[in-house]
Amino acid sequence: MRSTVRLRILITCGVLVAAGVGGWQLLPSDGGRTDPISVGTTDEVTSLDPAGAYDAGSWAMYSNVFQSLLTFKPGFTTPVPDAAESCKFVGTKLTTYQCTLRDDLTFSNGRKVTVEDVKYSFERMLRIKTDVGPQALFPTLQRVSAEGRTVTFHLSGRDATFPLKVATGAGSIVDRDHYPADRLRTDPAVDGSGPYVLKEYKPGGSALLEPNPKYRGAVTKGGGPVRVKYFAQSEDLAKAWKSKDVQVTHRQLPPGFVADLDTKDGTRVTEAESAEIRNLNFNVRPGSPMADKAVRQAVAAVLDRPAITTGAYKGTVEPLYSLIPQGFVGHSTAFYDVYPAPNPKKAKQLLADAGITTPVKFTFGYRADATYGAETAEIKRQLEETGLFQVEAVEVKWTEFQKAYAKGTYDAYTVGWLPDFPDSDSFTAPLVGTGNTLHNGFSSKRIDTLIASTQQFSDRSRATSDFKDIQSEVAAEVPLVPLWQKKDYVLSTEEVAGSQYLTDGTGVWRLWELSWI
Repeated sequence: MRSTVRLRILITCGVLVAAGVGGWQLLPSDGGRTDPISVGTTDEVTSLDPAGAYDAGSWAMYSNVFQSLLTFKPGFTTPVPDAAESCKFVGTKLTTYQCTLRDDLTFSNGRKVTVEDVKYSFERMLRIKTDVGPQALFPTLQRVSAEGRTVTFHLSGRDATFPLKVATGAGSIVDRDHYPADRLRTDPAVDGSGPYVLKEYKPGGSALLEPNPKYRGAVTKGGGPVRVKYFAQSEDLAKAWKSKDVQVTHRQLPPGFVADLDTKDGTRVTEAESAEIRNLNFNVRPGSPMADKAVRQAVAAVLDRPAITTGAYKGTVEPLYSLIPQGFVGHSTAFYDVYPAPNPKKAKQLLADAGITTPVKFTFGYRADATYGAETAEIKRQLEETGLFQVEAVEVKWTEFQKAYAKGTYDAYTVGWLPDFPDSDSFTAPLVGTGNTLHNGFSSKRIDTLIASTQQFSDRSRATSDFKDIQSEVAAEVPLVPLWQKKDYVLSTEEVAGSQYLTDGTGVWRLWELSWI
């Protein structure tokens, strides 16, 4: 990930302010408002149980109501202790990682947090192994042991990125007395030890969070109550903003709305370079037309990214030509090197050489949303205009969509991706490693070997060559096609402070930074 996070505050209360993380600060007034700040988002929570979700909306919630042993401070990419007192690799092999747990932690229900809870949380997550769970992040984790206040992770191979993974939502510590060992917890409640307590939850509707007086850890700033409001589509979020139903918005506003933002009314806009990307993914299981590499290569040869980014996204995203986005170690332009411009003739030749009859018919799944619908329509148009493809587009609600593509329902599907942690490994192992989170059936011994090689180095710059080799292999095998990379926008009204610290690309959603002015 980029070593610094650049924020550009466009306007606040009509006064121009300086750029940078510390460029402006607003202090709460003495009025002492105690009503919740409303934060709107389209990132849905698919499960309140950390063993059962691997998506941005759920992990945003986890970073507020649960603790991990480690976390990320604003603007930094090296994890620091949170539930832990200290953590370190033992020895030089990077295969044994130990943490000493703080001795002053309690769950929101009052029970003391112990190393047995930490051990239980990791083992439970790996045991349950849900289709949309985070267990794919820990392929090298063999076992966890606990003694006294020390928890030890035993790895099958060197993994310098392990601390980064522990700091994610996948490392959330749950109360072993309230989370079943062999199945997910399904009631709308949380027993965690994070900065907030979940007081009320309406699935798909809202979540009321109140400060946790029992919290002890890395967060030193106390937050106020927050009500997160969930919207099914970006247009719904835009309407809520216009009607002043929310004071803060984060992910995802319609591209046209963002492009036409008017800050004259005192709206504060935080624009940050983002690590969010979006890929067209292929189901390579036997029986799908995408199981044939030539078909995937032909699609890659036809796609016109600039037409997608300027059309459906109104220029609010940038074309992406490789697996790893700009700003991360090893970023390259591997797909541009192979497919520098849309080339229907090349696509036709690829299919003819492979003896594939055209048009190739396939199903294309996408999340229900007006913007994604426009994106899909553009991709469908590009492919079908060549006469080489016939695309059946299928619009599906998010929770159903996740389960469907995991089961191999679609031949192709588009999914946005935010890194789990600020490292290039978050774009390689989870997306193209064997057993990847896309559940597309793709596996490559060469890529797996390269991924393992990148994980050897504590100095991540030493992995640059291997990361570039991975991207070249992906451009050749085409298990997915990168589409775009986007900036991140947070909007807030002039009565709310701290929105510029809400997100920084590390995956932590800092609701405690928000306060009334």
